Formats: sequence, structure tokens, C-alpha cells
Amino acid sequence: MKSDSSRRKFLATGLSLPVAGMASTRMPAALSLAAQGPSYRVLGKTGQKVTSVGFGCMITSDPSVISRALDMGVTYFDTARSYQKGNNERMVGAAIKAGRSKITLSSKANLKTGAEALQALDTSLQELGTDHLDIWYMHGKDKPDQITDDLVAAWESAKKQGKIRFIGLSTHDPNAVVDRILQVGKIEVVLSTYNFTMSTTRDAALQRLKDAGVGLVAMKVMAAAGGRRGEAPPPPPPEGRHLAALKWVLNKPLFATTIPSMTDTDQLETNFRAMAESFDPDDQKLLAVLNEEVRPYYCRMCYQCSGQCPQCVPVADTIRYLAYNDFYGQFALGREHFLALPEEIRKVRCSDCSTCAIKCPNGVQVRDRLIRAQEMFA
Repeated sequence: MKSDSSRRKFLATGLSLPVAGMASTRMPAALSLAAQGPSYRVLGKTGQKVTSVGFGCMITSDPSVISRALDMGVTYFDTARSYQKGNNERMVGAAIKAGRSKITLSSKANLKTGAEALQALDTSLQELGTDHLDIWYMHGKDKPDQITDDLVAAWESAKKQGKIRFIGLSTHDPNAVVDRILQVGKIEVVLSTYNFTMSTTRDAALQRLKDAGVGLVAMKVMAAAGGRRGEAPPPPPPEGRHLAALKWVLNKPLFATTIPSMTDTDQLETNFRAMAESFDPDDQKLLAVLNEEVRPYYCRMCYQCSGQCPQCVPVADTIRYLAYNDFYGQFALGREHFLALPEEIRKVRCSDCSTCAIKCPNGVQVRDRLIRAQEMFA
């Protein structure tokens, strides 16, 4: 961790804004954060009381950051069997060992069959050093037919055996799967993408889930708040952007908690501050500027392009993989996802097409982004 003097400097400059006339006036709230402590919400019918800012462990490699979050009172921690090729669960398990009984712990399996998922669950429990998960998500289910009866049976089996407490599902497209989730009637928690670039396009579906008692958790809450990596000129300091983006989600009554990714204590403390500060007009102005800045590059995951590519490229997914590199600095993560695509899709080169069949309604430069992803990851 940094020295006390550098921490004071961080707090003094963390909300500097790249737009004239948008100086921060919120230092008293930030400086009194330690005294205020975290805020809590209830996760649907599960009854779990969780901090409104949780910890997304996907890109965390330093266990001391997780330990620090425990000390600060964060109560929700999220990982997955696939993160860092399995190493993330092992690291998280060691970091939370002393506080396991005080937290809500979730992990995920991104598999097609119930047998595979149950085997992955046993591995997750072993790596995490726990006899149960509080929430077990079937990960990345973005189409109704991906939520199979076989997977539902696996969920029920795991819960009956006491290996999980609550049944969860994660999705990038809640609009597409809301009916199937409600039809199944056994899914207790939904983890969904949600950030300021998406406006209210998902609110109706998410409200239906909340009204049914499903607990909601928000992922990818920062969107492109960190700015593009490797660009010139470099983006302005991201702390104010990150804070505004997280507060935008917290300002919505839909979600019980959020899982922003964190790699160091500065990010942790910035995110923690969001629980003590209100979302105000300065934040809204900052995000409006940022939204336009990233419009050509960041996919809003509206999925209106689904099935439109003549070469069958999964457009939204591929651009999302590129975002892991361009906005989060996680090249390995983006490439891992890209290489999991079918071979015939990985061989497609959008540079061979003179024009692109996809016209993004949100202004993303689809052809340029796909070419960049293919050149970078293939």
C-alpha cells in the first residue's frame, strides 16, 4: 500500500474531472468514509444482506487487496472456475479463509451439460477451500435455449446436497432470457451486465425479475470508464470516471450489489467511496462526455446485430472480448475468450469484406473493431 501522504494526495485528486467547470465539491464525504462504513441491501428472496459494492475478483492477483476488502466490511465476493485458468479461485479461497462465514461467496461454471457443471462445482469447492457456495451461477447464458432442463436439474441436485445455498444465472442479455428465467421459477439470483452506456434498455426485464423476488447483481458496471489503453493522447486520470460510473449503477434501485473488478487498494478505496457519495449532476455530465468518447469503440450489448453477419461472426461477443484488452488492459482474458470460439469463426477475416453488413444503432465502428480483434487475438 502507498504511504499516508500519497493516500491523501489520491483522495485530493481522485475526482479531478476532464471537463471545464466540473471541479469536485465532495471531499468531506470522501474523507469521512471510514466513519460511515459500507451500505447494505437485501438480495431478493434469498434474504442475504450484502454490501451494495461487492468485489469482482476476475482480474485480481494480489490476495492482500481481498483481505483489505474484508477488513473494510465488504461482504460479497465473486469469482469463477474459468478465471485465470482456475488460479483465481485458489487465490480467493486463501484470501477469504479467515472471514468465510461473514461473506456471501459466488462462483460460476460456463458449461453446457449438468454433469460437466457438477464436476466443475466440486473443483470450485476444493479450490476455494469451502464446503459450499452461497451462490452458484451458470455463466453467460444469453439465449433461452441455453438454460436447459439438464442444467436446472444440476442446480437442484447441488442445492439438495448442500453444496450451494442459492441458484444463480449470469447473462449479458437479460431481455432475451427473462421469460425463460421466470418460466423455470427456481433461479434465485441473476447477475447481469449493467452500466451507464446502456441507459434504461434493460430496466423493464430486470424489474420483472426483481418483482418476482429474484436478487439482482450488476457486473461490467464500469463499462469503458478507464479509457482506451495504448491510445494517444492518453486518457485523463480514471478515478473520477470510475466513481461516477459505479455511482450511476448504485443510484438505480434494481440491484442489491455490484461486482466491479479491482486489482489494487486504490481501486478498492475508490469503489468503497461510492457507497457514501450520491450521484449528482457533475457525475451525469462526466458520463455523458465519456459516453460520446467511447461510442465508436464500446459495445452496449443490445444484441440487435445477432445473426446478421453473413460469416456468422458473433459480433457483440467478439467486440466484448476486445474490450477486455482495450478498456481493462486484460489481453490474456480477451484472447482466451476469442480462442474459445469455433475454429471456423476464428478463421474469418473481416478485412476480406469490402463493406460490413452490420450497422450498429449505437454508433460502434463494427468492421474496424472486428478487424482489430481478429488481428490481435488470432
